[in-house]
Amino acid sequence: MENKKWWQKPLRVIQYNLQVKDTPGMQPGKVAGDLADLGANAVVLNVGGIYAWYPSKIEYHHVNEYLPRDKDLLEKLIKECHSRNIRVIARFDFSKADDYVYLKKPGWFVCDTDKKPRIYGKDRMGEWSLLVTTCVNGGYRNEAFAVPVVKEVLGSYDIDGIFFNAPHVEECHCGNCRNKYYNLYGKELPEKKEDFEPDWASLCLRDNIGGIYGMVKQLRPELPVILYYSTFEEGGKNRIDNLDDRYATADMICTEAQDILSKGSKRIPQSWKPALNMKIGSSIDNKPKPFGIIHSSPGMDWRHTGLPAAEYRYWMSQIPANGGVLWHSLTGFDDTIGDKRILQSVSFLNHSIIKCEAYMEDAVSLAQVLLLWNGSMSAMGWAEAMINTQCQFDLLDELHLNPDRLKRYPVVLIPGDFKLTREAAGMLKDYAASGGRIILESIRDLDISEIMELIGIEPVTDLSPPLYASYMRFEKEGEVLRNKLEETELLPLGGAVLYCTPGTDTKTLMTLVPPFAPVDGVGAPPERASLCVSHTDLPLCTLRDYKKGRILFLAFESGKLALEYKISDYYQLMNNCLTYMLGNNKQFFMEPVNGLQAVVYGKEDNVMIHLVNGIGQRPLADNIPVFNLKLRVKAISPKKLTGVTSLIGRQNVTWEEKDGYLNINLQRLDIWDMILIQ
Repeated sequence: MENKKWWQKPLRVIQYNLQVKDTPGMQPGKVAGDLADLGANAVVLNVGGIYAWYPSKIEYHHVNEYLPRDKDLLEKLIKECHSRNIRVIARFDFSKADDYVYLKKPGWFVCDTDKKPRIYGKDRMGEWSLLVTTCVNGGYRNEAFAVPVVKEVLGSYDIDGIFFNAPHVEECHCGNCRNKYYNLYGKELPEKKEDFEPDWASLCLRDNIGGIYGMVKQLRPELPVILYYSTFEEGGKNRIDNLDDRYATADMICTEAQDILSKGSKRIPQSWKPALNMKIGSSIDNKPKPFGIIHSSPGMDWRHTGLPAAEYRYWMSQIPANGGVLWHSLTGFDDTIGDKRILQSVSFLNHSIIKCEAYMEDAVSLAQVLLLWNGSMSAMGWAEAMINTQCQFDLLDELHLNPDRLKRYPVVLIPGDFKLTREAAGMLKDYAASGGRIILESIRDLDISEIMELIGIEPVTDLSPPLYASYMRFEKEGEVLRNKLEETELLPLGGAVLYCTPGTDTKTLMTLVPPFAPVDGVGAPPERASLCVSHTDLPLCTLRDYKKGRILFLAFESGKLALEYKISDYYQLMNNCLTYMLGNNKQFFMEPVNGLQAVVYGKEDNVMIHLVNGIGQRPLADNIPVFNLKLRVKAISPKKLTGVTSLIGRQNVTWEEKDGYLNINLQRLDIWDMILIQ
């Protein structure tokens, strides 16, 4: 630990999104004291970009006109924070600039196909200048403005780190972008964004931040640079950020999971979004823990009030429970925050983190399932099913697939829409041959063409039309997948399936029951509801042993079904598949509880089990306690067990060792707890 830099140690970060008109009320000593009381050891403060929070000498840098004239507010804030061992991270935002800058330097700004600039918040009331969106390839974000601004701050202030807010690449058709695109790809920049090369935005961001990053490392090499990474879009649009590009120009990465309630209850974010964000950000080895930014508001349009306390605490708890660093994003500072419940929740989470952070420092995931991540709806559905059945899993994207990573996990899970290259197929064959177990689902033969032989199905396949009023049936050999489904012979099925033929050494576990009626005839008359065909030989789930390994193939998109319909039978079936494939290797057991997250870590001789309670209709109005949770952990260390403790909740825990397992009973779980096994 002695050799670690400050930013490689446990952090509790608060970001004050400062409003210029509140500047006169900022008392540096009180601001720093409030941060300490809230349990923060790092703070993110506005420094430069859209507004300068110091007397900048850089042309076009809009100096906050509300800054005090008798003192350097930024310098005083840094000094007061440092006196309380709070690190100061400088926030820069070069995504927009005043309209007068556009009039002088139009080549610095985003240009639409009709040659017009993109004006941000142009209907805003009050005495404000217009803000115009800047281009990632223009001079403002690069050597003409951003580089001199950051350089000025580095030479004047004792900051501890740098964070770039809103660095994202906007669609732009300016001359800079057109020239860069042609030089990169040898063709004209398309008129439509959807036709851009998939790595265009990532490369532009890498080049932009790279110039600033190089200057920072030359002048202040000890300073960490923090940059956003993208995770996925709602709706599963296969958006995968290249984390290698992000780490090429940053020392740490962050992302945010906004709990936007202002869009209405029908568009409420998925309950597990913060958890999945952290799993994605943790997928590369030997990198710092990712930051999980949580905004206190139920939407930026309601940013001056707070999320319901129960919802807010649940949302925040997922970050540390899933191995991330919690970064609070607040509108204003303590004296200007009108909803004091926000401050109570922030303090609660930070002081809960303090209880467990020493144990979690350098802890590693004990997950046994590796989900190959592609951002598809199927991938999200599998993640949702595993979270809701407390199955331990990690994520890995296709860019980082390698044999050493595969062999850490007894089971590798490949969701729908994951196209396997020849190289990836070769890795999976070697993995299976040496004893690995694979669960694979697909309705697209081209995605799996390289491993048809491994799966054990004939190469001639066909895609069905979208099916309605159809079912899946367990076959005799599929009894191994019927735990808690013994009382039903059929499960509902929708969407397309891959018609295929199993090989001679392939077992069929489930088959298709085709539609019994067209959609307009399923309800009436009931006298005609008999199944036209009650049984087929069309496989929906097959099993094949391959050398020392085993492959379970699903010829439909179970993940997509689970995500769309959220029927508990789907979760149970998927959990049964995972449990069967893990076999005697399974180390962690819980009776599935929908809405509860369980994440297991190990460090030296300790095991840490995080439990996060999100049970109830969202947004959560109250935290509904769960009583008498029963956990079972397979013996991992040969050393003698010395104790089992509820570290955060301080609840009563009973335990016993029996037949190579540790059986634990937690009396009560409110929001978040960590069970420490020593």
